[in-house]
Amino acid sequence: MVNKHFVLLSNEDNVFVCCKQLLKGSSVSLEDVDVTMTADITVGHKIARRKISKGEKIIKYGVSIGSAIEDISFGEHIHMHNMKSDYIASHTRQSKAGVKS
Repeated sequence: MVNKHFVLLSNEDNVFVCCKQLLKGSSVSLEDVDVTMTADITVGHKIARRKISKGEKIIKYGVSIGSAIEDISFGEHIHMHNMKSDYIASHTRQSKAGVKS
């Protein structure tokens, strides 16, 4: 556990997983750096453990779960709006994110 809000599932991960909801504007210390949440982060959602570049793999549980579709800053919320899942078909991802073909 990193703190009461986030857990690191594997040392190889580049994401923290939320275990206690944080609201936009809340501050939390992650690896000795204070981070202000730019969005509401609900339980089970991810934030970046470090800067993740566009095209880079998102690692959770020590394995790739997808890749960044844009640069992601340290502490930024990671979800369908900025990552492509390895597990959800792109047409499903696009409709969930509101992207039109």
